[in-house]
Amino acid sequence: MVSLICTLEDHRDDVNWCAFSLTCLATCSLDKTIRLYSADDFSELPFSPLNGHGYAVHCCCFSASGELLASCSTDGTTVLWSMDTGEIVAVLEHPGRSPVRICTFSPNSSYLVSGASDGTVMLWDVESKTLRRSGSVKDSSVVACSFSPCGQVFVTGSTYGDIRVWDLEMNHLLAVKNAHDLGVTCCHFSPQPVNDSLPVQSRMASCGQDNMLKIWTVTLRGESGCKLELMYTLRGQSAPVLSCMFSSDGQLLASGSVDKTVTIYDANQGILLYTLTQHERYVTACAFAPNMPLIATGSMDKTVNVWRVEDGASPCGKQGKSLPGTHNQYLEHGTLCLFMLLNNLCSSGRELSGRFKLLVSEWSEEDVMAWLCEEGLEELVKVFKTNNIDGSELMRLNKETLTTELNIESAGLRNKVIHKIEELKMESVAGIPDEFLCPITREVMRDPVIASDGYSYEREAIESWISTKKRSSPMTNLPLKSTVVTPNRTLKMAISRWRSSQ
Repeated sequence: MVSLICTLEDHRDDVNWCAFSLTCLATCSLDKTIRLYSADDFSELPFSPLNGHGYAVHCCCFSASGELLASCSTDGTTVLWSMDTGEIVAVLEHPGRSPVRICTFSPNSSYLVSGASDGTVMLWDVESKTLRRSGSVKDSSVVACSFSPCGQVFVTGSTYGDIRVWDLEMNHLLAVKNAHDLGVTCCHFSPQPVNDSLPVQSRMASCGQDNMLKIWTVTLRGESGCKLELMYTLRGQSAPVLSCMFSSDGQLLASGSVDKTVTIYDANQGILLYTLTQHERYVTACAFAPNMPLIATGSMDKTVNVWRVEDGASPCGKQGKSLPGTHNQYLEHGTLCLFMLLNNLCSSGRELSGRFKLLVSEWSEEDVMAWLCEEGLEELVKVFKTNNIDGSELMRLNKETLTTELNIESAGLRNKVIHKIEELKMESVAGIPDEFLCPITREVMRDPVIASDGYSYEREAIESWISTKKRSSPMTNLPLKSTVVTPNRTLKMAISRWRSSQ
């Protein structure tokens, strides 16, 4: 049985990651902050929130002792924080100032690995706060990383779909091509090895844009290299799986998905135990507490839910503590979980209808009219139809155009339309490889070009940005060396192939 014991609602934007130490829960968000809560009663700590990043915070993780917290951000830095004071201990700057998407400590906290949007992987020495080694993955962003329990190797996952195994000298030991079609989103080693003598065996989970969660066996054979074998492919969720995490004893595996569910599996047998449906938007993060039967899940609905597992397969084998003033939502095993999953899919007809398999920019005027009715905006159907608003035009609307071009006088109605369009933009990118989205518009690119900062953008968007933002990079905020842009034909072909496959 799993019960919801509390919901944390302090973030002002999407929650990107959750992490537990023995005493704290950390969460980070697009709102540029990291928030910290006591694991006893989930009250916010006195020095929370932590403010040190200039852009969205993608990931946060604790050192083994819990004395340090690492966080990484679009601003190109990985920050180390003291958990005694909440003060910054060090700022590790990515050499190329590329957005840092993932970070993780080694089991003994001697090293910290960070992965970036430009495909680089950095291995930092924690004691000296210096860069020890670096590597790279071509033509991809590194968005997932996890150390093996022995700490001698780590794996990375990329938006290209590859999983790679590295040693501490940054040598490639193994690469599994297309481990997840359209991209890996997360990977995590079980903290407990299957076998700690040669050959050393561990289990590793990965998930991706292909709606799948996979469990692998990783075998280290000393100087003869390593082997990665697929054990299970789990299909308990109906949309891209964004996060996965083993419990501290390796018995349970949780995952969060774009279908708004959290699934919990028996990691030994690959059997679905629970499906949790409390979140209202995509579930982006999940984390087990190391010393209590608790799970935290973060979502694009800006909330973090904390759940208690109350059966023989609890994450730590101890009874969960009761928190005052919380309400419980109980979920049973087996048939009920399957029924809830199917019911959730069937009730979300909007997501399964033919129109919503299209990109919003490809909607017809009739699709837009139907969307207005579904969102309770029937009174705008006539004015939208008169002005021939299709999907492409819909995504370009703002408060000014609603006022001056569509003559919508009510400020409240204008705000509601803008709010609904913003929600639609967030929903429309689910399942789309991140590298296909323009960093400025967050829409699939039609004419991608490479700017002098090395990033690809929609031509119209970056040319408009350059003309109004005084030649600064949208990704790094540093001056652009040149305003010349070059067509990215390889990316354009990849996007075309992806469109054809939809």
